[in-house]
Amino acid sequence: MMLRDHLGSLSGLNAVVVGRSNIVGKPMAQLLLGDSCTVTIAHSRTKDLAAVCRGADILVAAVGRPEMITGDYVKPGAVVIDVGINRIERDGKTKLVGDVEFASAAAVAGAITPVPGGVGPMTIACLLANTLTACCRAKGLAEPQGLTA
Repeated sequence: MMLRDHLGSLSGLNAVVVGRSNIVGKPMAQLLLGDSCTVTIAHSRTKDLAAVCRGADILVAAVGRPEMITGDYVKPGAVVIDVGINRIERDGKTKLVGDVEFASAAAVAGAITPVPGGVGPMTIACLLANTLTACCRAKGLAEPQGLTA
């Protein structure tokens, strides 16, 4: 997990996952629990969501609302992972944005994933690495080294 490369041990860190889907929110919460994070799953109807998010060392946004998470939601120095991808109209043009308002959050965060160009390409890279590994296993070949952490 790239978080370990950036932060070292995740044990004891507070993680907030904003989004409760079976595709992203719940699996991400399980991965973070597996690394001994203290995990809170929040959503768009969580009372005082900004305060909940401000307690996070790791903030994962997967809520499906364009730029819902602003810099006011981010603890100084936190790692922000924006999983959202939304099309919006701005200045007469269609633009891709995440669930995090990038400029205000980046001013506060210690690290933040961009949209586009952040989680999406990493998802594709992991899918390809896993496909190659599965093929090697199915054919009885040695698994490639160094594709995943």
